[in-house]
Amino acid sequence: MPTHAKADVVINYLPAEEPDAQDVIALIKKEGRTGLAIPGDLKDEAFCKKLVEQAVQGLGGLDIVVCNAARQQARASILDVSSEDFDATMKTNIYAPFWIIKAALPHLKPGSCVIGTTSEQAYDPSPDLYDYAQTKAATMNYVKSLAKQLASKGIRVNGVAPGPIWTPLQVSGGATMEKLEKFGGMTPLGRPGQPAELASIYVQLAAADASYATGQVYGSTGGSGQP
Repeated sequence: MPTHAKADVVINYLPAEEPDAQDVIALIKKEGRTGLAIPGDLKDEAFCKKLVEQAVQGLGGLDIVVCNAARQQARASILDVSSEDFDATMKTNIYAPFWIIKAALPHLKPGSCVIGTTSEQAYDPSPDLYDYAQTKAATMNYVKSLAKQLASKGIRVNGVAPGPIWTPLQVSGGATMEKLEKFGGMTPLGRPGQPAELASIYVQLAAADASYATGQVYGSTGGSGQP
Protein backbone atom coordinates (compact mmCIF):
# COMPACT_ATOMS: atom_id res chain seq x y z
CA MET A 1 0.00 0.00 0.00
CA PRO A 2 1.24 3.52 -0.70
CA THR A 3 2.40 5.60 2.22
CA HIS A 4 1.22 9.18 2.28
CA ALA A 5 3.39 12.04 3.50
CA LYS A 6 2.01 14.20 6.28
CA ALA A 7 1.01 17.74 5.31
CA ASP A 8 1.32 21.23 6.71
CA VAL A 9 -2.19 22.65 6.84
CA VAL A 10 -4.03 25.98 6.87
CA ILE A 11 -7.68 25.85 7.95
CA ASN A 12 -10.37 28.49 7.59
CA TYR A 13 -13.42 28.81 9.83
CA LEU A 14 -15.88 31.36 11.17
CA PRO A 15 -14.68 33.30 14.25
CA ALA A 16 -17.40 31.67 16.39
CA GLU A 17 -15.78 28.29 15.70
CA GLU A 18 -12.45 29.22 17.35
CA PRO A 19 -12.47 26.46 20.02
CA ASP A 20 -13.03 23.76 17.38
CA ALA A 21 -10.33 25.28 15.17
CA GLN A 22 -7.80 25.15 17.99
CA ASP A 23 -8.61 21.48 18.57
CA VAL A 24 -7.84 20.78 14.90
CA ILE A 25 -4.59 22.76 15.03
CA ALA A 26 -3.53 20.82 18.14
CA LEU A 27 -4.07 17.54 16.26
CA ILE A 28 -1.98 18.77 13.31
CA LYS A 29 0.84 19.92 15.59
CA LYS A 30 0.72 16.62 17.47
CA GLU A 31 1.74 14.99 14.16
CA GLY A 32 4.75 17.28 14.00
CA ARG A 33 3.38 19.46 11.21
CA THR A 34 2.62 23.17 10.86
CA GLY A 35 -1.01 24.12 11.46
CA LEU A 36 -2.29 27.64 10.84
CA ALA A 37 -5.78 28.85 11.76
CA ILE A 38 -7.18 31.77 9.74
CA PRO A 39 -10.71 32.87 10.74
CA GLY A 40 -12.95 34.79 8.38
CA ASP A 41 -16.08 34.76 6.23
CA LEU A 42 -15.68 33.16 2.79
CA LYS A 43 -18.67 35.15 1.47
CA ASP A 44 -16.25 38.09 1.23
CA GLU A 45 -14.09 38.13 -1.92
CA ALA A 46 -11.37 40.25 -0.33
CA PHE A 47 -11.06 37.79 2.55
CA CYS A 48 -10.80 34.82 0.18
CA LYS A 49 -7.84 36.49 -1.56
CA LYS A 50 -6.27 37.35 1.81
CA LEU A 51 -6.76 33.75 3.00
CA VAL A 52 -4.78 32.39 0.06
CA GLU A 53 -2.04 35.00 0.50
CA GLN A 54 -1.67 34.19 4.20
CA ALA A 55 -1.66 30.45 3.45
CA VAL A 56 1.13 30.85 0.89
CA GLN A 57 3.15 33.00 3.28
CA GLY A 58 2.57 30.74 6.26
CA LEU A 59 3.39 27.49 4.47
CA GLY A 60 6.00 28.79 2.06
CA GLY A 61 3.91 27.68 -0.92
CA LEU A 62 0.75 25.85 -1.88
CA ASP A 63 0.24 22.34 -3.28
CA ILE A 64 -3.26 21.23 -2.29
CA VAL A 65 -6.48 23.27 -2.16
CA VAL A 66 -9.51 21.65 -0.53
CA CYS A 67 -12.84 23.49 -0.79
CA ASN A 68 -15.11 22.06 1.89
CA ALA A 69 -17.04 24.99 3.40
CA ALA A 70 -20.78 25.00 2.73
CA ARG A 71 -24.06 26.55 3.82
CA GLN A 72 -27.19 24.40 4.00
CA GLN A 73 -30.58 25.54 5.31
CA ALA A 74 -33.64 23.34 4.89
CA ARG A 75 -36.72 25.14 3.56
CA ALA A 76 -39.96 23.24 2.85
CA SER A 77 -40.87 25.50 -0.07
CA ILE A 78 -39.11 27.76 -2.57
CA LEU A 79 -41.49 30.41 -1.20
CA ASP A 80 -39.62 30.18 2.11
CA VAL A 81 -36.22 30.90 0.53
CA SER A 82 -35.49 34.61 0.76
CA SER A 83 -33.17 36.38 -1.65
CA GLU A 84 -30.80 36.93 1.28
CA ASP A 85 -30.88 33.19 2.02
CA PHE A 86 -30.28 32.28 -1.61
CA ASP A 87 -27.44 34.78 -1.91
CA ALA A 88 -25.68 33.54 1.24
CA THR A 89 -25.81 29.92 0.03
CA MET A 90 -24.51 30.82 -3.44
CA LYS A 91 -21.74 33.03 -2.02
CA THR A 92 -20.55 30.33 0.39
CA ASN A 93 -20.87 27.29 -1.87
CA ILE A 94 -20.10 28.63 -5.36
CA TYR A 95 -18.48 32.07 -5.18
CA ALA A 96 -15.99 31.20 -2.41
CA PRO A 97 -14.38 28.27 -4.29
CA PHE A 98 -14.24 30.46 -7.42
CA TRP A 99 -12.44 33.23 -5.54
CA ILE A 100 -10.13 30.86 -3.66
CA ILE A 101 -9.12 28.74 -6.66
CA LYS A 102 -8.58 31.86 -8.77
CA ALA A 103 -6.28 33.33 -6.11
CA ALA A 104 -4.46 30.03 -5.55
CA LEU A 105 -3.85 29.08 -9.17
CA PRO A 106 -0.78 31.28 -9.76
CA HIS A 107 0.89 29.50 -6.81
CA LEU A 108 0.07 25.93 -7.89
CA LYS A 109 2.86 24.04 -9.64
CA PRO A 110 2.63 20.86 -11.75
CA GLY A 111 1.67 17.99 -9.42
CA SER A 112 -0.64 20.19 -7.35
CA CYS A 113 -4.31 19.41 -6.90
CA VAL A 114 -7.68 20.95 -6.12
CA ILE A 115 -10.40 18.96 -4.34
CA GLY A 116 -14.00 20.17 -4.26
CA THR A 117 -16.77 18.88 -2.02
CA THR A 118 -19.97 18.12 -3.84
CA SER A 119 -22.76 15.82 -2.53
CA GLU A 120 -25.27 13.13 -3.36
CA GLN A 121 -27.56 16.19 -3.62
CA ALA A 122 -25.93 16.87 -6.99
CA TYR A 123 -27.51 13.65 -8.33
CA ASP A 124 -30.61 13.17 -6.18
CA PRO A 125 -31.71 16.50 -4.68
CA SER A 126 -33.98 16.66 -1.65
CA PRO A 127 -37.15 18.76 -2.03
CA ASP A 128 -36.28 20.90 1.00
CA LEU A 129 -32.73 21.73 -0.15
CA TYR A 130 -33.62 23.65 -3.32
CA ASP A 131 -30.73 26.14 -3.19
CA TYR A 132 -28.09 23.92 -1.56
CA ALA A 133 -28.63 21.06 -4.03
CA GLN A 134 -28.10 23.44 -6.97
CA THR A 135 -24.73 24.49 -5.59
CA LYS A 136 -23.60 20.88 -5.28
CA ALA A 137 -24.51 20.18 -8.91
CA ALA A 138 -22.50 23.29 -9.80
CA THR A 139 -19.57 22.01 -7.74
CA MET A 140 -19.58 18.70 -9.60
CA ASN A 141 -19.60 20.66 -12.84
CA TYR A 142 -16.73 23.01 -11.97
CA VAL A 143 -14.62 20.00 -10.93
CA LYS A 144 -15.08 18.41 -14.36
CA SER A 145 -14.62 21.68 -16.27
CA LEU A 146 -11.56 22.84 -14.33
CA ALA A 147 -9.95 19.40 -14.59
CA LYS A 148 -9.98 19.73 -18.39
CA GLN A 149 -8.76 23.31 -18.23
CA LEU A 150 -5.83 22.60 -15.92
CA ALA A 151 -4.75 19.16 -17.16
CA SER A 152 -2.09 20.63 -19.46
CA LYS A 153 -0.61 22.48 -16.47
CA GLY A 154 -0.23 19.22 -14.53
CA ILE A 155 -2.81 20.27 -11.94
CA ARG A 156 -5.47 17.70 -11.02
CA VAL A 157 -9.03 18.59 -9.97
CA ASN A 158 -11.35 16.08 -8.32
CA GLY A 159 -14.39 16.04 -6.07
CA VAL A 160 -15.81 14.08 -3.16
CA ALA A 161 -19.58 13.48 -3.04
CA PRO A 162 -20.66 12.51 0.49
CA GLY A 163 -24.08 11.15 1.36
CA PRO A 164 -25.67 11.65 4.79
CA ILE A 165 -22.71 12.51 7.06
CA TRP A 166 -23.02 13.66 10.68
CA THR A 167 -21.65 17.22 10.66
CA PRO A 168 -22.74 20.60 12.13
CA LEU A 169 -24.37 21.25 8.73
CA GLN A 170 -27.41 19.21 9.77
CA VAL A 171 -27.99 20.46 13.30
CA SER A 172 -27.50 24.15 12.44
CA GLY A 173 -30.59 24.34 10.25
CA GLY A 174 -29.64 21.98 7.45
CA ALA A 175 -32.29 19.42 8.37
CA THR A 176 -35.57 19.30 10.25
CA MET A 177 -35.78 17.47 13.57
CA GLU A 178 -37.96 14.83 11.91
CA LYS A 179 -35.30 14.29 9.26
CA LEU A 180 -32.51 14.17 11.86
CA GLU A 181 -34.25 11.37 13.76
CA LYS A 182 -34.11 9.16 10.65
CA PHE A 183 -30.87 10.63 9.25
CA GLY A 184 -28.98 8.09 7.13
CA GLY A 185 -31.44 5.33 7.92
CA MET A 186 -32.63 5.00 4.32
CA THR A 187 -29.17 4.16 2.94
CA PRO A 188 -28.34 0.51 2.17
CA LEU A 189 -25.88 0.60 5.10
CA GLY A 190 -28.73 1.81 7.31
CA ARG A 191 -26.81 4.58 9.06
CA PRO A 192 -25.24 8.00 8.49
CA GLY A 193 -21.52 8.27 7.90
CA GLN A 194 -18.89 9.95 10.06
CA PRO A 195 -16.49 12.64 8.73
CA ALA A 196 -13.55 10.31 9.44
CA GLU A 197 -14.99 7.89 6.89
CA LEU A 198 -14.39 10.49 4.16
CA ALA A 199 -10.85 11.37 5.20
CA SER A 200 -9.05 8.61 3.29
CA ILE A 201 -10.74 9.69 0.03
CA TYR A 202 -9.41 13.25 0.34
CA VAL A 203 -5.96 11.91 1.28
CA GLN A 204 -5.90 9.57 -1.71
CA LEU A 205 -6.96 12.34 -4.12
CA ALA A 206 -4.29 14.65 -2.69
CA ALA A 207 -1.51 12.04 -2.92
CA ALA A 208 0.95 11.97 -5.81
CA ASP A 209 0.08 8.34 -6.56
CA ALA A 210 -3.41 9.45 -7.66
CA SER A 211 -1.65 11.11 -10.62
CA TYR A 212 -4.05 9.69 -13.24
CA ALA A 213 -7.23 10.74 -11.42
CA THR A 214 -8.61 14.08 -12.54
CA GLY A 215 -12.14 15.25 -13.28
CA GLN A 216 -13.44 12.45 -11.07
CA VAL A 217 -16.10 12.59 -8.36
CA TYR A 218 -15.72 9.97 -5.63
CA GLY A 219 -18.91 9.04 -3.81
CA SER A 220 -19.19 8.02 -0.18
CA THR A 221 -22.90 7.69 0.44
CA GLY A 222 -23.56 4.47 2.27
CA GLY A 223 -24.66 2.80 -0.94
CA SER A 224 -27.04 5.32 -2.48
CA GLY A 225 -27.08 8.71 -4.16
CA GLN A 226 -24.97 8.10 -7.24
CA PRO A 227 -26.38 8.42 -10.79
